[in-house]
Amino acid sequence: MAHRRQPQQAAWNGTPYAEALAAFGERVRLVTPDQWDSPTPCADWSVRDLVNHLTGEQLWVPELLMGATIGEVGGRFDGDVCGADPVTAWTDAADAAREAWAVPGATELTVHLSFADTSGQYYLDQLTTDLVIHSWDLAEGIGRLTRLPAELVEFALGQFSGYGDLSGSGLFDPPVPVPADAGPQTRLLALTGRRDGG
Repeated sequence: MAHRRQPQQAAWNGTPYAEALAAFGERVRLVTPDQWDSPTPCADWSVRDLVNHLTGEQLWVPELLMGATIGEVGGRFDGDVCGADPVTAWTDAADAAREAWAVPGATELTVHLSFADTSGQYYLDQLTTDLVIHSWDLAEGIGRLTRLPAELVEFALGQFSGYGDLSGSGLFDPPVPVPADAGPQTRLLALTGRRDGG
């Protein structure tokens, strides 16, 4: 059985979501003990708060892909989900989420999100984009690996570019003006109200 699943798993590991999980996880593992309380570009979120947020998002994945509603899951993933070992908590949640998405047909499922029922593909794209943006936030918070993988930047740009002013959602600050010749990462961050420090 394992040898038949291996090619599919290998193909899945090359998806933007899997790559975004890896990028965020790489930065999580670089957090030093004295950096968990450090600020990030996300207002009111420390490094630990940010990792906790993304860990919680991945914990939801297996539940939602199995058809659970927000109400059925309830407050199980509210509050602190990282405990005494945020790196292990993140790794376990990311592994479980990756495995859930690797099940054939996962992107074709109907997922019950808080605002509407959506396709699995829509949910996956939103998770991926969130991971990309927050990978930069985490990198800024710890001062390491602030250049994101080019293919992930392009993916997130493709998701965001048609949305206009994202600040209307209440999730982002107003867009930041950038030069016409600004690079992809600078443009992506500017769309979400962030300034690329270089």
